[in-house]
Amino acid sequence: MVDLFKFFKKKDSSKDVAKERLKLVLIHDRSNVSPQFLEMVKSEIIRVIQNYMEIDEDTLDIQLTKTNSDDGERIVPALVANIPIKGMKNAGRQSL
Repeated sequence: MVDLFKFFKKKDSSKDVAKERLKLVLIHDRSNVSPQFLEMVKSEIIRVIQNYMEIDEDTLDIQLTKTNSDDGERIVPALVANIPIKGMKNAGRQSL
């Protein structure tokens, strides 16, 4: 499906593109995974969520970061996702 409104959106500036690339490099350094791996995970998460919800892919943010473990004795990787939901699909499906 083609999004006709994308033609009217402001194009990313070179500053925005550079910022996104820097984010990927930092995430790679923090997590010891390749940017390609992170993009595969992000794509898979989006695909699964879209089975149940309509989401705003343009503003979603998925990051791999580090946090304290439950016992507070070590630092562990954490996947943090901010995924704006536009609406639910198929109300007849199981509730979440």
